[in-house]
Amino acid sequence: MSSGYSSLEEDAEDFFFTARTSFFRRAPQGKPRAGQQDVEKEKETHNYLSKEEIQEKVHKYNLAVTDKLKMTLNSNGIYTGFIKVQMELCSPPQTSGKLAPSSNGCMNTLHISSTNTVGEVIEALLKKFLVTESPAKFALYKRCHREDQVYACKLSDREHPLYLRLVAGPRTDTLSFVLREHEIGEWEAFSLPELQNFLRILDKEEAEQLQSVRRRYAAYRHKLEEALGEVWKPD
Repeated sequence: MSSGYSSLEEDAEDFFFTARTSFFRRAPQGKPRAGQQDVEKEKETHNYLSKEEIQEKVHKYNLAVTDKLKMTLNSNGIYTGFIKVQMELCSPPQTSGKLAPSSNGCMNTLHISSTNTVGEVIEALLKKFLVTESPAKFALYKRCHREDQVYACKLSDREHPLYLRLVAGPRTDTLSFVLREHEIGEWEAFSLPELQNFLRILDKEEAEQLQSVRRRYAAYRHKLEEALGEVWKPD
């Protein structure tokens, strides 16, 4: 039975899925693979906020939560929580089963850690739906709403979605996450409100450039007229 949550938990894989089994794989016995130590070191040293700041923000975040999807701060400074990711795929992905998103706009809730990266979130979503296509074909976008403007930005694989969620607060009308293909036409990756926002920005920039050009040529014309007046002034 599908719950709307995405999970890879071994003990609850048909109900509630965290990315623990895919994100926190047990380390292999013996010497770590080449590069693994560097990855772990980067995770340990990549701190956005102090422990006190994180504690305060987690507390404020949980006070603002209305859907019971609260964050939990562990004693080691790592926190866990939930993000919601909307699927905006232009075409049905190739899968090895029947769990592929049935329609555009499918929403998934992921339980993740503050150490989990965008790349890991994408892998977890694809694993949830048994998608066999390469994760490199997909990208995670953050969508920000400010007043009547909509902004979309593709996140790098090393960014941490739960940190972005914590800083923005729990309201999805302030910040939301979208999974899209990014090996398609440049403008096809954006929604209609985002494209309309781009047009408004272009119109504004065009008007500013035109005003700047007019001011420059008006000043040049004024200097020319002054120079001509001096040349033709009668003795």
